[in-house]
Amino acid sequence: MSWAECPLMSQVLRDIVRTPLLWLLVFVPIVLVGERIWHDAHTLLFILSVLAIVPLAALLSRATESVAHRTGDAIGGLLNASLGNLTEMVIAITALSAGQYTLVKASIAGAIVTNSLFMLGGSFLLGGLKHHVQDYNRSSAKLQAVLLFLATIALFLPSAVEFSDRTEGSSMVQDLSLGLAVLLILAYGLGLWYSLGTHKVDFASTSAHEEEEEPAWGFGISIAMLAGVTVLVALVSEVFVSSTQVAAETLGMTPAFVGFIIVALVGAAAEMVTAFSAARKDRLDLSVGIALGSSVQIALFVAPVMVLLSYFVGPHPMNMQFWPGSLVMVFFATLAANVVTSEGRATWFLGVVLLLVYAIFGMTLFLLPPAGG
Repeated sequence: MSWAECPLMSQVLRDIVRTPLLWLLVFVPIVLVGERIWHDAHTLLFILSVLAIVPLAALLSRATESVAHRTGDAIGGLLNASLGNLTEMVIAITALSAGQYTLVKASIAGAIVTNSLFMLGGSFLLGGLKHHVQDYNRSSAKLQAVLLFLATIALFLPSAVEFSDRTEGSSMVQDLSLGLAVLLILAYGLGLWYSLGTHKVDFASTSAHEEEEEPAWGFGISIAMLAGVTVLVALVSEVFVSSTQVAAETLGMTPAFVGFIIVALVGAAAEMVTAFSAARKDRLDLSVGIALGSSVQIALFVAPVMVLLSYFVGPHPMNMQFWPGSLVMVFFATLAANVVTSEGRATWFLGVVLLLVYAIFGMTLFLLPPAGG
């Protein structure tokens, strides 16, 4: 039996042929080979790596949808957010090992804002244009918004310590960051236990969604794809991170802007595909679960894990002291998410409002990059 006759390869090939976005997979071998041939062409490698990560993220989305197919929307949203965040995790770890802490922190803050505003707003807009008004579980959205607000408080504190007149402020920030990292991971675990354990009945889906199609891939194929694509994302991310600094300067962007906007959008591509598709199918519980759940996971799990990992893979420990402007954006993104999800109903106009807030942040960050960014 030839490789083309293998059931795994035939299903994957059919999906690639039918999905124009997956045609971009051709850039994966190009960027891996190009990194050795055009080692100093940082701008070209940066662009090629972005084009390569997007279809890989789409493949992750296909695989996670299939894995989560037999679960409810609450668990399905958690799985999609968790596995979809693999891209951000791999990029962040690669940047962490390279000592590019500005990029790591910018990508963390950018992911929170992008998921809370762009992904949630896009879901409301696309779902609202088709279904006029959509309902979703307000309890689930409220829990995610509360956890996000908790994370925002924790992210603010290390930066506030900077204005203290204590002479040991620097060491205090590092100790505080380490303690907060442990508490945030604990809060994330307790939140999962609350929503999926002791009070799971309160978080059942309220969407009367359309009949769902069977996933294109079986469980075994999906697991194999998750493993293979994760390896490819790691390889491409190494090229992406190594070329970011020079490419950003050439293109007139700071690493902070690249991390806050570009890395966040590219890394969230997988989850966006799933969230937008679910909203169009009137499965807004799944869309909200992915958008806010991913933000919460980045803030309560990924960010503190990066702090802990920096003690082992980074050149020196990383703290949780963020650029003040990014914290302001995270705060207002959290506030906006709390306001728009308070009623448990969504329309296309609420989506537009969230997207406009995101556009304001993006324009501001591009025109007024952080000092020394």
